[in-house]
Amino acid sequence: MAILTTLQQVDLKLFARLFRQGEKRPVVRPTAKIISRTGDGYLHLLLPGLMTLLGAEAAGTFIALLANVVALERLFYFALKNSLKRRRPEDFVPGFCSLVRASDKFSFPSGHTSASFCLATTTGIIFGGPFIALYIWACAVGLSRVLLGVHFPGDILAGALMGSSIAVLTANQLGVL
Repeated sequence: MAILTTLQQVDLKLFARLFRQGEKRPVVRPTAKIISRTGDGYLHLLLPGLMTLLGAEAAGTFIALLANVVALERLFYFALKNSLKRRRPEDFVPGFCSLVRASDKFSFPSGHTSASFCLATTTGIIFGGPFIALYIWACAVGLSRVLLGVHFPGDILAGALMGSSIAVLTANQLGVL
């Protein structure tokens, strides 16, 4: 139990330090809101559509893998979030108010981050090169969720690990790797 308490304290301190960055730099919060919105799932539809329109040779494989990865990720995400029931910063930190309203009640893991890393990893597995830009985007989505006050850094780390792992394991199981 002492380990969990220590992790929670570290998570709280890191959260407070990151959240304060928005107070120090006026451009941070509006930018975080925009980046956070890009993690709402639209790219999961737009990117496969774009690959199809461009006639990418592996578009069919990409779409099939991404559909399986997203389905599994959402299943694990909902199961973990609703069984662990970690409170969000607004519900945990006295007097704290997040800058956006979260779409669900619990914090762990970050669904935006998990889904973003699923997309980045799946893209990397199938197409290679573009995944670097998508990993930078996925990291930015995760960071934006902390800067907006709806997640702790540990939620983001768990989401990133979960999303990437599900993509790699699913690709392996389907024989794509």
